Amino acid sequence: MIIILMSLACVGIIFIQLYWIKWFVNLNEKNFDDKVYMALNEVKNQINENAEEQLGSSSLFSENLKRGDKNKSFLHKKFESVLSKSDNYNRNRIIYEISSISKMLNVQDLLFELQPAVVSVLLDNAFKDQGIELEYEYGVFNNESKDYFILNENYAVDFGATEQATDLGMQRNLDKSEYKIQLFSTEYSSPGFLALYFINKRGFVWSSVLPWLVGSILFTSLILFCFNYVVFVIFRQKKVSEMKTDFINNMTHEFKTPIATISLASDSINNPIITKNPEKVMRFTNIIKQENQRMLAQVEKVLQMATIEKKDFELKISDVDLNSVIEQAVDHANLKLQGRGTVKVESKLEDQTIEADHTHLTSIVHNLLDNAIKYTPEKAEIFVKAEIVRDNVRILVCDNGIGISPESKKYIFDKFFRVHTGNLHDVKGFGLGLSYVKAMVDAHKGEIKVDSELGKGSTFTVILPLKYKEN
Repeated sequence: MIIILMSLACVGIIFIQLYWIKWFVNLNEKNFDDKVYMALNEVKNQINENAEEQLGSSSLFSENLKRGDKNKSFLHKKFESVLSKSDNYNRNRIIYEISSISKMLNVQDLLFELQPAVVSVLLDNAFKDQGIELEYEYGVFNNESKDYFILNENYAVDFGATEQATDLGMQRNLDKSEYKIQLFSTEYSSPGFLALYFINKRGFVWSSVLPWLVGSILFTSLILFCFNYVVFVIFRQKKVSEMKTDFINNMTHEFKTPIATISLASDSINNPIITKNPEKVMRFTNIIKQENQRMLAQVEKVLQMATIEKKDFELKISDVDLNSVIEQAVDHANLKLQGRGTVKVESKLEDQTIEADHTHLTSIVHNLLDNAIKYTPEKAEIFVKAEIVRDNVRILVCDNGIGISPESKKYIFDKFFRVHTGNLHDVKGFGLGLSYVKAMVDAHKGEIKVDSELGKGSTFTVILPLKYKEN
């Protein structure tokens, strides 16, 4: 339940952060758009002011009217007739109206009088005032010809057979752009518009939010890492707790039996009948001594693992007869089986000695055979193989026991871990045997691995170098 709640909380935090980042990006984009339109309006106003200066003189006005079509000539004559009959006040008002009509009649000419260099300077200055330093492309579109006649700082090339691919790509971008503003527009018509396209607008908008995005990803990743680590630690500690509980139960059981036997033997010795019989006293004394040695051996095993864990030990390397070690361990294992199976040496080495610690090497083989006996039911068939592979010796211990599940295989070399035995409840030990074997094989610069299948037995393989090499 805690993991589910923490997972939901993490997912919720991630979605909230994504929402606010998206909102921040949209806000930056809107602010960017507002600045762009403010700059375009400023450029439009400056272009209109320049045009008004050009049309301000009566000579230009008269010249524009005279070169017009028939409707313009007709209006010219009418305006001259009206002006000759008007007083000064009406004359000024009529001139103003005539000027406005003149602009409406000649806006197409004004559009063609735009110079690319002037438009570029106006755009650069306007964007600089708004704090926008971003590469852009622009074009001036003519509504009459349905085409761009200015592209960036140049007049557009003649389209058709000579049309350039770069101009085509630029035009597509300008057509799709949202940044457009009408030029010389009147109540009746508009000759064209100025279109603008930013090459890396998205990168510019995201650049302002990038530090926050990186920080959000970094801290979110840190939270997720800590969360996963905490979950991992919780499960590991849970397993360790179960293993330690199992270890304490086994240790209690292992110590309870010899303590009970010692107590019983002590009570028997105190019995006056037994006291008068020296042979029985000697017998019970031997029992007490054996059980005491058994308890000392168990304690020594636990202390030995603590020493190995701290790596506070030294190997006494010498030439060891591996055949002798294996035969001694097999004889001991056959005595333990007590007729419910056999341990056989399937292959022997020919007078082969290896450089190893005799005591620990013997313990390695003994522990592997003890493990095979513990987890093998009736009619046990255990085989020990030894062979030379290049500069190494390979020792295999095979059994037909209950096997090991894939989940348990990950932990069989961990301290205190014991494989579940199903209905078998007579398996004794502290779960230290295989942990000790792994530690000693590593100390000898060797390798150990296990192949097992539930219900079909296990094979433990130990590979040790023939010549011990210190780091």
